[in-house]
Amino acid sequence: MAVYTDVTDEALFAFLAGYDLGEVLSFKGIAEGVENSNYLLHCEGGYFILTLYEKRVNAEDLPFFLGLMEHLAEHSLSCPLPVRRRDGAALGTLAGRPAAVVTFLDGVSTRKPDAHHCAETGRALAQLHLAGKGFGLSRHNMLSIAHWPELFAASRARAEEVAPGLAGEIASELETLARLWPSDLPQGVIHADLFPDNVLFLGARLSGLIDFYFACNDALAYDLAICLNAWCFEPDGAFNATKGRALLHGYQSLRPLAPVERAALPVLARGAAMRFLLTRLYDWLNVPPGALVKPKNPLEYLARLRFHQTIDHAGEYGLEL
Repeated sequence: MAVYTDVTDEALFAFLAGYDLGEVLSFKGIAEGVENSNYLLHCEGGYFILTLYEKRVNAEDLPFFLGLMEHLAEHSLSCPLPVRRRDGAALGTLAGRPAAVVTFLDGVSTRKPDAHHCAETGRALAQLHLAGKGFGLSRHNMLSIAHWPELFAASRARAEEVAPGLAGEIASELETLARLWPSDLPQGVIHADLFPDNVLFLGARLSGLIDFYFACNDALAYDLAICLNAWCFEPDGAFNATKGRALLHGYQSLRPLAPVERAALPVLARGAAMRFLLTRLYDWLNVPPGALVKPKNPLEYLARLRFHQTIDHAGEYGLEL
């Protein structure tokens, strides 16, 4: 989440006139994240998140995102629920951007995840994958391996500003991943961005998943590989096998991995590290002037990529064989 587009009081009140939320009590920008402009909205009807979808988000994808949240909520997954206007629409326009209001979930994201947090997240991810089977819409993953070369091309000329030799290392790894990438894995709806700041907890209990604006259809095990990268590394860059074991056990308690998924996990983890290295690299080099946003260091994912390159089998992540 972030704030790129300012919203005036007059524009906000005109937009919210189409909803039954009551009087606005407070309105505050949220700085975390890098994709859309987000505001915490407090009305007489409760707390909500107002999202303005920025240029990286294709407006044609919004019915998928909003419909997916409604579908998952109907299947008992705790996630934000789009608030529909009096005319029945879930989308409107605010400050020249497509915009929507979704319900606010109680809970806080953990900054220091432990094995319990990882296990709960694994279970929730499996629940999402199982619930997504019945969703009628689909969306191509615009950040899949097929799109990594073009994403790299947007940053390649300036990659050496971030680290010497970075461009050559990325180019070599892209060639390797293209050769090794599996094509026969179980597919379905994935979150594709389930980092700790997108998982909420109330005490020890997982209270909800948020930020579905990268969700798409892809290999289910790739989503799990993203979580291995996001949840199981320590601040010093070391992989925590206890957290990895907890994440994988939590996931498999609801959806056991197929043998082909187990075999593919190391290369999927490499690919997940590459995906976030590339997007962080681009964002690091292209922060809009004046944006209320905190770009994330791409070199964290270069280190994770190098770790995954040393892994021979999924058991090294803590997967019970």
